Amino acid sequence: MRLGERVAVIGAGAMGEAFIKGLLRQGLSSRDEIVATDKSPERRAHIEQGYGILVTDDNAEALRGADTAVVAVKPQSIVEALREMAPAIDVGRHLVISIAAGVPTSVIERRLPPGTAVVRAMPNIAALVGQAATGLCRGTFAQEGHLQRALKIFEAIGRAVVVPEGLMDAVTGLSGSGPAYAYLVVEALADGGVAAGLSREAALFLAAQTLAGAARMVLDTGRHPAELRNWVTSPAGTTAAGLTVLESRGVRGALMEAVLAGTRRSRELGEAGTGGARDG
Repeated sequence: MRLGERVAVIGAGAMGEAFIKGLLRQGLSSRDEIVATDKSPERRAHIEQGYGILVTDDNAEALRGADTAVVAVKPQSIVEALREMAPAIDVGRHLVISIAAGVPTSVIERRLPPGTAVVRAMPNIAALVGQAATGLCRGTFAQEGHLQRALKIFEAIGRAVVVPEGLMDAVTGLSGSGPAYAYLVVEALADGGVAAGLSREAALFLAAQTLAGAARMVLDTGRHPAELRNWVTSPAGTTAAGLTVLESRGVRGALMEAVLAGTRRSRELGEAGTGGARDG
């Protein structure tokens, strides 16, 4: 299903490029319905040549021709981006979606004309392969229609869920940081496979595909992971032996603590004012 509107991607770095690629791949937008911005001439040339879309260094110009702006700049750059965008905002028309980590909707709203619809999002690095897990929340002036528009955009790069803004730090601690935890698990499983005699190449493939397949089963079946785990665990079998080791080493508790630590750190960074985004 087409998006049926024009999208400005403000900041065509890795995440911005992932949005462009996703919108085109899913057929939500055509090339003439997407405009991107970037301060780097090299980056602008890369995006223009790679995707055949209009690319500029003028954020206000890009916004004037769009209905939705996906602000994909780093947190320390969002103040400047919003300042440049503000004069071009049409409150009755524009939806502004920010993926700047730790920057609340209230901060964004204060830097844009009163009444601007704002949605805040936290995708993760898997957006680069179209498999992002994204948490979304809406600001004071965003309506249900704005939220549904944002969901459609983020589903072009993976899957998304709506949460209250007060839980966005938890989203950061879980899915924002979670790929790093998954990479560590893949690495450790592969090392175990090598120790058991597999080649490094075979072990790494088997470990990564195992995690990918297990995650897909959770998403596609809708069953609780514990139930799926029981399907694999025969009495006194190999899986039971391995799970006994993991439980004795506190792997479950360590992962839970990692998510909570990431959540606390996200909150601390937000309260400290990442990159000056909370000034004024």
